[in-house]
Amino acid sequence: MKYTLESKKKYLLRIIIPAYSRFNVYSFVTNKTTTLGPLYIAVSAQEVKGWDVEVIDENNFRNPHLRNFSGNINHELLQKQKPADVVGFYGGLTCSLPRIYELTKFYKQRGVITIAGGQHFVDETIPEALFSGIDCIVRGEGEMSIRELLCAFSEGGDLSSIPGIAFRKEDKIIYTTQRIPIQNLDDLPLPDFSLLKYARIKLFPVGRVRGCKMNCEFCTVKGKPRYASSQKLIRQVDKLVKTMGAREFFIIDDLFGQDRDETLKLCKMLAEYQTSRGVALRFTVQIRLDKAKDEELLTAMRQANIKVVSIGFESPIDEELKAMNKSLRSRDMLELTRVFHRFGFFIHGMFIFGYPTKEKLNFRMRVEERIKYFRNFIKKAKIDTIQVLLPIPLPGTELRARLLSNSRVYPRSVLGWEYYDGTFPLFKPDYPLTPEGMQSAIRKIMGHFYHIRYLFIFLLNLISIISLPFYFNRIRVGWKKWCRRSRNYVFRIIGQRIVRSWTVQLYKEFFFEKLQKAKQLLTS
Repeated sequence: MKYTLESKKKYLLRIIIPAYSRFNVYSFVTNKTTTLGPLYIAVSAQEVKGWDVEVIDENNFRNPHLRNFSGNINHELLQKQKPADVVGFYGGLTCSLPRIYELTKFYKQRGVITIAGGQHFVDETIPEALFSGIDCIVRGEGEMSIRELLCAFSEGGDLSSIPGIAFRKEDKIIYTTQRIPIQNLDDLPLPDFSLLKYARIKLFPVGRVRGCKMNCEFCTVKGKPRYASSQKLIRQVDKLVKTMGAREFFIIDDLFGQDRDETLKLCKMLAEYQTSRGVALRFTVQIRLDKAKDEELLTAMRQANIKVVSIGFESPIDEELKAMNKSLRSRDMLELTRVFHRFGFFIHGMFIFGYPTKEKLNFRMRVEERIKYFRNFIKKAKIDTIQVLLPIPLPGTELRARLLSNSRVYPRSVLGWEYYDGTFPLFKPDYPLTPEGMQSAIRKIMGHFYHIRYLFIFLLNLISIISLPFYFNRIRVGWKKWCRRSRNYVFRIIGQRIVRSWTVQLYKEFFFEKLQKAKQLLTS
């Protein structure tokens, strides 16, 4: 199969990170950051002779002159201003698939070649994507595949000779041989944030590790972890500090500390870097709760100015943790959380409500009791910020396979991919739960945590600063406690607005009417 472009001096590859289908709990964060994967693809593609590359993040787009009346990006104007020859779509989030298909139709009508890649595209979903107009799907990592694809498009090469892709030939789907994952991540060029157009980044993503060994049932990130060196991540940070004025970073590794010795080395190098440059940086990492047992690691993290730890608590209910393939139990969680607090970390807790347990456990719990479990745990653990979502039967996960085998996933003809963002019930839950009760539960938990009352508590906390002198020789301790409270109250006020906006959006879309139809179709 061949796709051949007209001969010209320069071609343009436009990589698009598609907008979420609606406002959701991620919207606040995505407005100040971006996704790192497409930037790796972009900088690899830029090395191909005769090609220019740009990245458009629709969730972080700051050019009002390139938006239409509905507020969406005006791709027609964008294409007139700078015509793309090939458009690549980032399919890392399942809920963005309808937007990808919408843009695919737009660009195909203008004769543009379309490609896509990301975690969403697995054996189950590739046929749908190819029959929806996408010309080629990259399976797995795309840094090498994108270079070979662009050469094939500009030189008339045969796609069937490129490993790690899938494409449509008439009514048949062709899968080429699997591409071997990149083993030496140090060989990859550093991401180039200057390729990201019309965005404003405050929280810069950087990464060192690909893969995760924990094998959670609901997660798509699997496989033996592969590591870049600490020096590579330091170079990423240094480049962003010098060229973008970066001060705040999110280390996107799925599990910080998997490679313990190298992680300790990295923390030491980050601390030395900040001292030698005279800059104070802030880092957020994703880490397992049981890393609290490694006090040497926690000490090194604090010295490196890692301020926030995002921890997947998932659930305070043991039966649900067992179904997820989690090794921790709820009785240990509170004590481990206290260790992170003792070291001075801000804790962002991530939870999944109503996780479907396995039939042999014969577990039953009413929604009101579950809500009480979650609220009590969050209060006792003194978690600084929270995120409570519903289980998502994502393509390629063991969870989806288990639920499909029991005919529990609601039909996508009613509840399509756009609802796969963790805020909607997508399967028949365990008895005695109902999908409506699950949906209401996460709003109650987050609505209780993020509440307008914290505006008044915040104002009282401002007044309380006059009590600091009474700490005498412990004024530094008092100041830290005051700052922590103030920071958390501000986040709870912002969170209240997010939860309210999300709730309004929910009722505007008549979701519960669609849910009733999906339930009827599932049982018919």
